[in-house]
Amino acid sequence: MNELPQQLANGLILGAMYGLIAIGYTMVYGIIQLINFAHGEIFMIGGFGALTVYLGLPSGLSLIAAIPLMIAGGVIAAVAISMAAERFAYRPLRTAPRLAPLITAIGLSLALQQAVWMWYPNATKDRSFPQFEGEAFEILGANIQRGDLFVLVVAPLCMIALGLFVSKTRAGRGMQATSQDPDTAKLMGINTDRIIVMAFAIGAAFAAVAAVAYGLKNGQIGFRMGFIMGLKAFTAAVLGGIGNIYGAMLGGVVLGIAESLATGYMSEVPGMELFGGGAWKDVWAFVLLILVLLIRPQGLLGERVADRA
Repeated sequence: MNELPQQLANGLILGAMYGLIAIGYTMVYGIIQLINFAHGEIFMIGGFGALTVYLGLPSGLSLIAAIPLMIAGGVIAAVAISMAAERFAYRPLRTAPRLAPLITAIGLSLALQQAVWMWYPNATKDRSFPQFEGEAFEILGANIQRGDLFVLVVAPLCMIALGLFVSKTRAGRGMQATSQDPDTAKLMGINTDRIIVMAFAIGAAFAAVAAVAYGLKNGQIGFRMGFIMGLKAFTAAVLGGIGNIYGAMLGGVVLGIAESLATGYMSEVPGMELFGGGAWKDVWAFVLLILVLLIRPQGLLGERVADRA
């Protein structure tokens, strides 16, 4: 029990990253009902964009001063690739059977992964990412590393900003209208193509922020990092309720905490010694998803996807 605050903190940090990535899945699916399996690679490209900016900065610049520039570089790279994917890979397939864009997304994911592996310098192995130096902070009995504070601060701010944008701005209301009925929204004068691009861009920007947090936490990034993080984020989106932006963050936090607790405590349960530790954390994440969907198929906060049948 002495380790419980630390395990909860670890889960919250991990879950906040899952939630930031999951928002991209849930926004795109909520508007055009597309599962963008390339979103994990958008997250990865955001990390490499941030690292590229950092490597180009003066050596004497502090990391605190460099982080805004790194975020900007990561966001620009992720948004540019995401918008290009929407325009050239997904838009021509909007009226195609749903299997076609799904297969396209999987193919795009593999293509982006291999592109970074081939063309980014020394990307065949993990690249070092800057980290904060100094001792961890003790908060409510848990040791929080300096780099982990970044995601704990930024994730709530991003959620507040997104909530205000969706509910208070004209573009946000256009997103809601497009998600309900794109044809009627178009007749009402809403540029649905622009709204869809905006959804891809916002999701990519949040993924880039999560990539910076991932690098600050782990001290390295790699071209393979998008696959498992993307898969976990998609799980979080389904867990919270696909199409629900608040559900995406809640699903991420629940998934992260459950994963952390299972990793730390499952090996202590009699008869379950073989099922604890980090090797089983991915398994328990999907066990949680299955259990929740059996009890509440629409997710924790419920789906927000219009029936267009």
